Amino acid sequence: MKSERKAKVLVIDDEENIRKSLRMILEYEGYTLLEAGDGEEGLTKLDESVGVEIVLLDIKMPGGMDGLEVLKEIKRKPYSPEVIMISGQGTIQTAVEATKSGAFEFLEKPLHRDRVLLSIRNALNQNKLQRENLDLKKKAEKRYELIGSHLLMKKLWKEIQTAAPTNATVLIYGESGTGKELIARAIHANSLRVKENFVQVNCAAIPEELIESELFGHEKGSFTGATERKTGKFEQADGGTIFLDEVGDMSLKTQSKVLRVLEEGEVQKVGSNKINKVDVRVIVATNKDLKKEIEKRNFRDDLYFRLNVVPLYSPALREKREDIPLLVEYFCRNFAEENNFKLKKFSPDALEAMIRYPWKGNVRELKNIIERLLIMTDKDAIEKKDLPEQVRGERQISLHDAAKVQTLKDFRDLAEKDFILAKLEENNWNISQTAREIDTPRSNLYKKLEQYGIKITAGVGEAVASAPLKEE
Repeated sequence: MKSERKAKVLVIDDEENIRKSLRMILEYEGYTLLEAGDGEEGLTKLDESVGVEIVLLDIKMPGGMDGLEVLKEIKRKPYSPEVIMISGQGTIQTAVEATKSGAFEFLEKPLHRDRVLLSIRNALNQNKLQRENLDLKKKAEKRYELIGSHLLMKKLWKEIQTAAPTNATVLIYGESGTGKELIARAIHANSLRVKENFVQVNCAAIPEELIESELFGHEKGSFTGATERKTGKFEQADGGTIFLDEVGDMSLKTQSKVLRVLEEGEVQKVGSNKINKVDVRVIVATNKDLKKEIEKRNFRDDLYFRLNVVPLYSPALREKREDIPLLVEYFCRNFAEENNFKLKKFSPDALEAMIRYPWKGNVRELKNIIERLLIMTDKDAIEKKDLPEQVRGERQISLHDAAKVQTLKDFRDLAEKDFILAKLEENNWNISQTAREIDTPRSNLYKKLEQYGIKITAGVGEAVASAPLKEE
């Protein structure tokens, strides 16, 4: 039965009979065959031919290069094919050296048909996995790419490249949605620890009673629900980088343990007396003013000074408005590639409106709105009228019903309602963020929403708010 796999195979062997024998086997099975009589010719054919996935390579060949030297040259190439070594005088030492240099398998002459075909099938599967992994890695790198040509971004990149090769602790500060995680990943990617783990922890998303277990691990039975031993994030990141996002939300007790890791390189599991040493590069991020948190006694000043070795500022989107067209194009292209969508453009007036908009949610808000528009807009070009009304700049605190009110209280209520609606739109209908923005407790904002009949209904990242003033 012929193989459905139409792979291209290159045979490099100085014996014509071996090449002839392999040609009969492989062409019958549906493979495309290329041949070379020595190492130099083989490398030339590999460079000239597109899509070679398997190389069958003899070890002993005449000329300036033997098989092991050719193998090393092949493995230096990006997306290199799998190499199966063949030899009539194989030794264990030669096989070990070939394997260390990247050979997939080692076959001895005389070659047997079934063994050759099995080796090629296995090598093709391995080659496919490696290519998929490389593609996934490239996609991941693209996903975490820092985009921008503004002077603030150029300054940030320079600081990243300076700090990355060191082991210095880095504190990234800036508003929510500005891409602090991307900065942390860029530091790791340009560091000497790039081949080791990058472990991310969102300190704000983990309940206070579980944060210590998450960071440092726990022993079985150390607390209710601890049914098995757990390795903490610091140990998972040993040799690599740990990124503590929203570090300002960490409890004082946990802060003291993090300080110990920074100063002594020591971690202690919850419920254990044993101390383990770790070698971890620490990067932290916060959208809070840690100096103010220290004044409020919510953050340890000794930990702050230990974290603030290399401070990096993540600029808000409104500070680098010139980068908005670049970001729009980047997100459009990525979304189209990932979802097999037709590439869409934004009209000049739409881009102009987006440049003027203050972007309280920063790059995260921009990305969400672009994806929503790409999904919900049928046209090839997205125009200003397609943008959400807050981005178009059409919603203001309008007091459009002011002429209808009869009392001062009604007027105040109407003004407050319009103010809250405007702020909700500015903050992408995020209750917590809006409460912080207008400096009121979240519980109070919920009461106001109920009072004014403002209902927020999620739907493709959008919210609908409507209702008349409550009758007294």
